[in-house]
This record gives sequence, C-alpha cells and structure tokens, in this order.
Amino acid sequence: MPYPPRLAHLATKAVVVAKLSPTYADAHRVDAEEASQRLSTALSGRLLTSLLEATWTQMLGSTKRLKEEGLLEKVAATLSDRPQRPGKVATVTAGWSAFLILVDLEVGTASDAARRVMESEEGRKRAAAGLTEVAGFLAQELTRGK
Repeated sequence: MPYPPRLAHLATKAVVVAKLSPTYADAHRVDAEEASQRLSTALSGRLLTSLLEATWTQMLGSTKRLKEEGLLEKVAATLSDRPQRPGKVATVTAGWSAFLILVDLEVGTASDAARRVMESEEGRKRAAAGLTEVAGFLAQELTRGK
C-alpha cells in the first residue's frame, strides 16, 4: 500500500536511521556513529521506500480510532520536539535478523553466503517477514509520543 507523501516528510531517512540505529549497533556490536552511517547508506535506495510502505500498513492496521490524517498528526506530534531521538533497542528476533542482513547486503558488509541465502525463496520470505516486523517497531516509535 502506498504511503502518503507527508509520512516521508515526517519520517525522513535521518529520523528512520535514528530510530533503528540503537538496535543495529547493539546487534552488530558497533558504535552508534558506525551504525548510523551503515543504516543511512542502506536506506538510500528502495529499502527506505519499502520500510515506509510497510510502516504505514502497520500504522493503519493498529488503530481503529484514527484515520489517515489523524495518524499523520500523531506522527508529527511525536516527532515535533526531538525528531532524531534514538529509538529503543529492540529484542533481535529472526525477523529483525533478516532485516539486518538486508541492511548489510545494501551496505556491502554481508558475506556471499548471506547473499545466496537471502536470494533463495526462503530468504525472500524471511526478508519480507523481517521488513514487516521492523515496520511494526518503527510504527510504534513514530506514534508513541504525545
């Protein structure tokens, strides 16, 4: 499902990187700056669009009360004071691991074996599930404020 353009204006690449980098840094045992740099590189292409589409789908599915404009207002309110406030560190599950491998593939730090696994049918299924799981996390991060 396409997301509204306003979501991309609110949840910019920098905002998404800030929300996801603590988990990436923890999972990869790298410092926050390195994690942010890798995520920023990975999210420069299609991965950011896919993540925002999945996040919007998660947002719409998680509320019955708010319509599209209300959700966007909630995101705006959440991000109003500190849009690049780091997100919480998520528990790394199989879904998160698959997403982190997608990031590593985009950055070029994943092994050839990881690339072959992710190109398989099972790998694509896990990647899709991981994207959905991370989108749910991002949806919570973007709407947990005021």
